[in-house]
Amino acid sequence: MQDESGKAALGSPAGASAPTAQNSVHLNGHTVTKNGHNPTATPAPQPQFESQASSPAPTPTPVIPREQWGGKYEFLLSCIGYCVGLGNVWRFPYLCYRNGGGVFLIPYFIMLFFTGVPLFLMELSLGQYGAAGPITVWKCCPLLKGIGIGMLCVSTLVCLYYNVIIAWTFYYLGSSFQSPLPWSCEAIANAGLCGNGTTGNGSINKALSPTEIFWNERVLGVVHSEGLHNPGPVRWPLALCLLAAWIVIFLCMLKGIRSSGKVVYVTATFPYFVLIVLIIRGATLEGSLQGVAFYLTPDWSRLANAQVWNDAASQIFYSLGIGVGGLLSMASYNKFDNNVIRDTLIITTGNCTTSFFAGFAIFSILGHMAWKKGVPVGEVADTGPGLAFVAYPEALALLPGSVFWSIMFFLMLFMLGIDTLFGNMEGITTAVLDEFPQLRTNTLHKSLFLGALCFCFYLMGLLLVTDGGIYWFTLIDSFSTSFGLIIITLFMCIGISFFYGVNQFCQDILDMICHCPPWCGKVLLYFKACWVFCTPFLLLFILTYIFIEMYNTPLHYGAYVYPRWGKALGVCIGATCCLQILIWAIVAISKETGTLKDRFQKSIRPLNSWRVNNLNSAARVEERMEPERVDAPFTVTLTDMDFTAMTWEAGSEA
Repeated sequence: MQDESGKAALGSPAGASAPTAQNSVHLNGHTVTKNGHNPTATPAPQPQFESQASSPAPTPTPVIPREQWGGKYEFLLSCIGYCVGLGNVWRFPYLCYRNGGGVFLIPYFIMLFFTGVPLFLMELSLGQYGAAGPITVWKCCPLLKGIGIGMLCVSTLVCLYYNVIIAWTFYYLGSSFQSPLPWSCEAIANAGLCGNGTTGNGSINKALSPTEIFWNERVLGVVHSEGLHNPGPVRWPLALCLLAAWIVIFLCMLKGIRSSGKVVYVTATFPYFVLIVLIIRGATLEGSLQGVAFYLTPDWSRLANAQVWNDAASQIFYSLGIGVGGLLSMASYNKFDNNVIRDTLIITTGNCTTSFFAGFAIFSILGHMAWKKGVPVGEVADTGPGLAFVAYPEALALLPGSVFWSIMFFLMLFMLGIDTLFGNMEGITTAVLDEFPQLRTNTLHKSLFLGALCFCFYLMGLLLVTDGGIYWFTLIDSFSTSFGLIIITLFMCIGISFFYGVNQFCQDILDMICHCPPWCGKVLLYFKACWVFCTPFLLLFILTYIFIEMYNTPLHYGAYVYPRWGKALGVCIGATCCLQILIWAIVAISKETGTLKDRFQKSIRPLNSWRVNNLNSAARVEERMEPERVDAPFTVTLTDMDFTAMTWEAGSEA
């Protein structure tokens, strides 16, 4: 009876209750390890076991097994592909030259070491240990379930506009097969334009640049829109590109990580090949050193500007993908004993190194472009989509064999965008499948859910491919990952450090690393200091600056200044994400019993199923289950009947 019902319910391996466990034994949400850590533990009294065993045990609900990565390289490549995205190519180089060139690397690496890497490790560890998505993983602290809901909201907004960038890339990729390129001066349609746009010194007037005409009129159609209030009709060529992008995402994710884990072998490595080729080609161009010098020349006075530090922090969050649930979801498919510290160091180092070297590829070409046009480098570079779809195409059009280089560049952008979108979509699908695990057992229903999700995103994304879609794109881009994301990560850091317990969390990490090298324990001391002191302080500093800047700085796209109602709408978008924390905290407290203090204390205690989620470690033993802490899908307060389903463990130990 016990072997059939209890072990079927927990899904434990046959040897899970063996007395030779080498990693850890968990009591009431606290770890008692057998390798020298936390050796003190008080066993549960025997009478309690007998009274519980006498109660009739209801039929338990079987735990549905989750998928796992085919190998550690699939996980590493997926994370690297998720982190190394479009922001590494257009955003990091731009921020470098806007904020003092090489001196920007100082605040960038400070923010990386004290916010980026610690939060990255926290997300990976939380997902891997809990073996659950962004919502379900908060069984470790039910009060903070709203953090997972907030991550889901942010990830939804990011997916909504990020695939529009891939649609633009599709459009440019298709246009790149024309010779000459349709945005080059060699094209017949631009011959008169280039001639009329020439100034006295031979440079092309930027206002009449063929690349800007192509971008604003042929691609966006923004010249036909007056602003947010007048988006205009859908641009059907872009709508078809967006549909193709969502079909690619659907097909790649159809079989979960088994399919996307294989795709990343191509999508995560191909961009590096293109970057190396572009660096070699750029180094041979006339004027390339001028661009590299502009990229790296330091302006030390900029260190005193708070904007520089804010830009450094925002780039870390933007490029590492912290706080949107993608990292947490991908780590949840790891084996329990995966060395998460090693993976964190590899992925963050690879991501930031890629950003730095991408700057050489980009600015060597921009330097050649500036030399050929006879203007300073600062006048040919722009930010955001303008840099990827105006300055780069114009630079590529100046290269010999421009058609080939354009195809390679936009194919690289496509690969970068697809990888990042994999991670964001994985965060959403994992969260839903963990809350409704019956979907995992039915392939048809799971496929229908994924198809419906992609189709809904496509319908909502049609607003962003109208004539005025770029205005809505900029609004969502500016506020979806702004203060809301900082607040979510701040509460995640505080919740794990002070509610769940930073010592317990560090012990959980050591439990996962079976044969923990000595350096892992020493590195954890550094991370512990960051989680408790450095990271929350820096996040509060960034948050304060964002609110001050948001109040004093108008939002604009080009010459268009957003109306007050538009900016207020953006603030509501960001507030909706972070308010989930408060809403679900109130729900968790209201479902408990007792005084307000008792309710709060109960709602921050881990649920028993938090320790049972990991089915991959044969050395894990549940000695005693705490009453009223067994999990149900949407509640945190349970009865004795719920508790009796797990008494077999206690009886076997007795």
